[in-house]
Amino acid sequence: MMSSNRPVVLAAVAHPDDIEFMMAGTLLLLRAVGAEIHMWNLANGCCGTVRHSAEEIIRLRAEEARAAARVAGATAHPAMFDDIAIFYDEPSLARVAAVVREIQPTIVLTHSPQDYMEDHQNTCRLIVTAAFCRGMSNFPTDPGRPTYDAPVALYHALPHGLHDGLRQPIRPDCYVDISTVLATKREMLAQHRSQKEWLDASQGMDAYLQEMESMSREVGSMSGRFEYAEGWRRHAHLGFGPEDLNPLQDLLGETYLAPGDV
Repeated sequence: MMSSNRPVVLAAVAHPDDIEFMMAGTLLLLRAVGAEIHMWNLANGCCGTVRHSAEEIIRLRAEEARAAARVAGATAHPAMFDDIAIFYDEPSLARVAAVVREIQPTIVLTHSPQDYMEDHQNTCRLIVTAAFCRGMSNFPTDPGRPTYDAPVALYHALPHGLHDGLRQPIRPDCYVDISTVLATKREMLAQHRSQKEWLDASQGMDAYLQEMESMSREVGSMSGRFEYAEGWRRHAHLGFGPEDLNPLQDLLGETYLAPGDV
């Protein structure tokens, strides 16, 4: 079970707008019950454009990410990789682990291990391993940061489109009712104005705000109870904390639903 200390939540993803599409509702609900929330896009969005230079789109995407974090009341952390340049290697892990040790999260929200693109999958691997080695004094971070040994619970969001790269559906093992915060989640996503043009051109996602709501409604339907929901899969507890550690359930109460509760 969680201690009486204020929970610290890190939502860590690959690109600007990934949080807003798949996990912002849960993040907002956690803040509403007193959690300190952090938002981190590991990549800078440099390839997400059809007309801007790399320097210009990086600046725009960073401004948009900070604006979304302000809407949420979250601390925003700067990107450290280019798009399509997130790799699971030792130098990258040392840099990611330094940020995790700085934030010292007790709850981590991140991508699904199975997703439609490598940036998402590699971000997931980096974040999971960084959390795993949070207390390992002989694992050096870049820059060096003190270890911490508090338990941490990891949750994996559903992939965008709710399927993996081989078109297989990914089903959650728990759901969070986001109906009461859907409007704020939409406001967060709307800050990413540069993305509408890019998503229209690259992925045929016209009206990306409606696309987000449609996925949230589909996940709500999967729950069998909620109108709009975000779905999660709990990471194994080994190396992270006690077996019964489930702070989403502890903190969110009736807005949290596991299949056995249906």
